[in-house]
Amino acid sequence: MKPSICCGVLILTIIINTRICHSDTIVETPASETSLEVVTRMAPEIAQAMAKKALHLGAPIFMRIFKESDELEIWVLRDNGFVHFKTYTICDYSGGLGPKEKEGDKQSPEGFYRVGPAQLNPWSRFHLAFNLGYPNDYDRCNGRTGNALMVHGRCSSIGCFAMTDYRMEEIYTIADAALANGQESFAVHIFPFRMTAENMRRHHDGRWQRFWGNLKEGYDIFERTATPPEVTVNRDRYIFKATTIELARQP
Repeated sequence: MKPSICCGVLILTIIINTRICHSDTIVETPASETSLEVVTRMAPEIAQAMAKKALHLGAPIFMRIFKESDELEIWVLRDNGFVHFKTYTICDYSGGLGPKEKEGDKQSPEGFYRVGPAQLNPWSRFHLAFNLGYPNDYDRCNGRTGNALMVHGRCSSIGCFAMTDYRMEEIYTIADAALANGQESFAVHIFPFRMTAENMRRHHDGRWQRFWGNLKEGYDIFERTATPPEVTVNRDRYIFKATTIELARQP
């Protein structure tokens, strides 16, 4: 029997708080000697690279992961939408295309996740890491199990996404800056591949066709609006609603 929490509509808190761009609020994020050294060293270089695109280190962020092409993207809020800052090559992830289903299946997840300050792990034995928040409400409604799935350093993975230490230092510094400046949590959308019509046709006979079709709905909204959609869960489906930066600015 599915948990009773699945009987209604479950809201994933995904509206982006953009007040931080001009806020004096500083949030204390977890820190270690390693993370403090990394952030101090990396922040000036990243801030300079962002400035070339009229972006600001500490502004709200959004991440997308594409398994098939081994890519992690970081988008940064500017004016009325999110602007692509950089794409990082994923060094290793475990399993193949398709979502994680159970503890021990050595599969990395797919779906819509959020990362808040408490999910940063500056003490990780994989250099630096953050927890993706698996299982989310959708995963729990569908009986999926497992935990502690991360984006981390090094180049080996069991259910996680390994980025190498140097790439993870950049990613972690950007995430830490956004959260420290008041973004309550940032979205991480994980897809098997870029959800284009061509790719969907190429994978039309796969086991996960229906699930991927649902993921594509959220993918398409961001492609159209440059703003991650509001995400809710109704039993075995993600439900999406396009939002705007103006709505996202509301507390």
